[in-house]
Amino acid sequence: MTTARASARSQLAEELSRAVAGEVRFDRYARQMYSTDASIYKMTPLGVVLPRDADDVSAVIEVCNRADVSVLPRGGGTGLSGQTVNRGVVVDFSKYMHDVIEINGEEGWVHTQPGITIDELNRQVARTGKYFTPDPSTSSRANIGGAMGNNSCGSHSIIYGKTVDQVQQMSVVLSDGSSAQFQALNAAQLEGKMALSNLEGHIYRGIPSVADRAAGEVDRRFPKILRRVGGYNVDRVYTSLPLGDGPIIDLTQVMVGSEGTLAAVTDARLKLWDIPKFKGLAVLHFKTLRESMEATVATLEHDVSAVEHIGQIIIEQARKSLGFSRNIGFLQGEPSDILVVEVTGETAAEVRSKLEAFRDAIQRSTATYAVTLLSEPAEQRQVWSMREAGLGLMMNVEGDTKPLPFVEDTAVAPERLPEYVERFDEIVNRHGTEAGYYGHASVGCLHIRPMVNLKKNAGIDTMYAIADEISDLVLEFGGSLSGEHGDGIVRGAWAEKMFGSELVGHFREVKELFDPSGIMNPGKVFDTPDMRDNLRYGADYSTAPLPTKLDWSADGGFAGAIERCNGVGACRKVNAGAMCPSYMATREEEHSTRGRANALRAALSGALPTDDIGSDRMFDVLDLCLECKSCKSECPSNVDMAKIKYEFLDLYYQTHSIPLRSRLVANIHRLNSLAPGPLAPMANLVNRSTPARWASEKILGIDRRRKIPKIVSQPFEQWFRRRTPETTGSRGDIVLFHDTFMNFNHPESGQAAVRLLEALGYRVHLAERVCCGRPMISSGLLDQAIEKARQNVEALIPHVDSGAKIVGCESSCILTLKDEYPDLLGGDPSAKAVAEAALMLEEVLIDATTDGGQQISWNDRSAEILLHVHCHERALIGTTQAVSSLNLPPNYNAELIDAGCCGMAGSFGYAREHYDVSRRVGEDRLFPALRNATQGTHFAVTGVSCKQQIEDELDRPARFLPELLAEAIDDE
Repeated sequence: MTTARASARSQLAEELSRAVAGEVRFDRYARQMYSTDASIYKMTPLGVVLPRDADDVSAVIEVCNRADVSVLPRGGGTGLSGQTVNRGVVVDFSKYMHDVIEINGEEGWVHTQPGITIDELNRQVARTGKYFTPDPSTSSRANIGGAMGNNSCGSHSIIYGKTVDQVQQMSVVLSDGSSAQFQALNAAQLEGKMALSNLEGHIYRGIPSVADRAAGEVDRRFPKILRRVGGYNVDRVYTSLPLGDGPIIDLTQVMVGSEGTLAAVTDARLKLWDIPKFKGLAVLHFKTLRESMEATVATLEHDVSAVEHIGQIIIEQARKSLGFSRNIGFLQGEPSDILVVEVTGETAAEVRSKLEAFRDAIQRSTATYAVTLLSEPAEQRQVWSMREAGLGLMMNVEGDTKPLPFVEDTAVAPERLPEYVERFDEIVNRHGTEAGYYGHASVGCLHIRPMVNLKKNAGIDTMYAIADEISDLVLEFGGSLSGEHGDGIVRGAWAEKMFGSELVGHFREVKELFDPSGIMNPGKVFDTPDMRDNLRYGADYSTAPLPTKLDWSADGGFAGAIERCNGVGACRKVNAGAMCPSYMATREEEHSTRGRANALRAALSGALPTDDIGSDRMFDVLDLCLECKSCKSECPSNVDMAKIKYEFLDLYYQTHSIPLRSRLVANIHRLNSLAPGPLAPMANLVNRSTPARWASEKILGIDRRRKIPKIVSQPFEQWFRRRTPETTGSRGDIVLFHDTFMNFNHPESGQAAVRLLEALGYRVHLAERVCCGRPMISSGLLDQAIEKARQNVEALIPHVDSGAKIVGCESSCILTLKDEYPDLLGGDPSAKAVAEAALMLEEVLIDATTDGGQQISWNDRSAEILLHVHCHERALIGTTQAVSSLNLPPNYNAELIDAGCCGMAGSFGYAREHYDVSRRVGEDRLFPALRNATQGTHFAVTGVSCKQQIEDELDRPARFLPELLAEAIDDE
């Protein structure tokens, strides 16, 4: 960059900082993090502003207008067409402008700011019995502003229409920084607006003429289908609302779908609809894509509210996915394609009756070989989760050839789908590739993604050639190239072909009326750059090789693991799941999995200096990653940011000194082993004294508000050796992996586990093991962790070879054997064998209930239990076994807390610099749920970190899962 350009950017940043109350970020890291979205494009902005209110938005646009700098209004950055990247100033509404202003359930509307996600909006309005109906698959992180920008639709548009049908009024900031409010106006109101001498008046004076002159071409060129969201809505300038005589104009209808190219929305009033009382799903299975398309028309002959198609690539990737493979029990056999059909009703019985009648009719009239009926909400959620993750799951295909979004948003009349898809497939096959299919079959909008490699010129040429031919095909079928995801660059590049030069000329007139200086998100919708330019991965893309310690072969290397992130932004969801806890706490792009991946990829590819890969600034980017592993299962692309962070820290500490705190944490096993016995009471007294806690904070950075875990006088090992086994050994041998915390801090967990295992008839053994290495891995001390892994594998493999399972109670420890050991030991067969033999206690308990062996006899003790499952367990094996095991005693009632990470995350929450974030993570959902529990309710956990966090915050005991279960054993 020239000195002049750098100086101009710095001057602009200073001027913006003076003008706004929000945050102004022009540093190179922020610019890289906002340079991509979920599309194939990358455009590095000048800087980013996080406005606090509408006045900030006005100030930003006014300053940028004077400086002739473009402005991009942006929310979640989940755009698939390139509409949420540009080279000017990005205005991110999602951190501060996400409040619901007013809810009116009686009149059926909500007034909201644009930065709130669709799901969060619906969570807040649910108490009225109504909801905002557009439901794109990204609704957990897609902002309301983005829904208006794209004219989003979703699975239920067959009933409710598009976002444009839901917007009643909006406040906007125009391109000169002035404010306006748009809503339907009658003739008298319109006359008053036309009399204004400002930009708003200019728009109102000009827009009727454009609409009138465009009417003929609109009739000729706009496709006659529901799902046309391309271009500007010049067909909706006039509205039929009963507001009086004369023309009625509503500029909200023009704004929706304009992708930030006309003005910035700062709040809006949206229509709400009644939430259906009961829903049910029918999952139709097919052997071919053609069969599923032919069946679509038959489904629409019934009273259905949604018909969604899921294709072969998604199904295959879901079977491989760590998170989704656990929740696909609704699949029967090996379908290539499925249709998900929803019906609704006033009662559960009505829905069931509709489903059964639908099944009987559809089996007679279509080629479906199986139909799964689902009435329970939890079962339906599993199906919708797989459908919503479709984009990310498809991108999980190994290698650089990926199913990419460049013709994935076409729509045709549903009755023409079979022929259309066949022709589409012929084009793709003729270019030597294949495509992944999914989408909204009910309205003929399929997301079809051809497989191409954009890291090669040949792949780029193939992409362009396919796009060219598909646009011709869409025209032939009277369809829309943009059926839901907007134009951006990738479809805006074909605007002249799709709409004709005259209609595009009218689009330019609209743009000129609203944005005379051309600063609002230029180069989108029409007059775009060439679709082959500005690619995130182009033919000149390459990454610097790095020496690594972990096994990255399954990802195609360390860079490949980072490139798994395709920008869909599932890590930016709030009030749902566990990913990404630091984003939920901070609402910062930098502290999302996507933000971290963007920063790392920029350094590896040279967009940032390659030396930055091991810099202090990059350390800050990774620092708030809690290593919870939630991204490994909840991210549709299975980005494993925890593993990436381990490798980064190891690399970082090759050029930086290792903090004393990290060394102590890494060797917590050795430190604990110094104090048991007579010294334990003294050690506990000293560790928990006020002077010691102040000293720990000063010297080690351990927050003084944290309590150091007590060390026991009798370690678990000692108790175990002195006891008399109580078992017949009828089930054989099992090895209890007595982790550091069980041995030195909480032997009650191990004692209870032994009782349970022996009650099942197992003969319990302890191995001569060492620390599992988890604290070393988390601290980035991989050489030490590798040595510990090797020692443990050598100690455990004889037991495994003899047929014994390795069982643990502490999630983070036993799952280290399962998840990290193969990576630490480079595919060592013994490490893989140990990993396969490693189980949580609850898995053993549940498996034993159906194997015909000795069973536990339970007493009549009753208990109400709220269970919080450790993040590693949630991510790697799920929560089902833990919940089910706690409900084995007949009078136990255990429920899983709907919460994400507790926020402690090993030593993370002990660090002084992390303490506040750690508590905010817990406050997300966990702490409120526990505070609302009755005094008699037991809190159960599957990890020591969770126990410490809960007890620190609530001053109530949190007990390990085996403890509560062991109390229900009938000793008689």
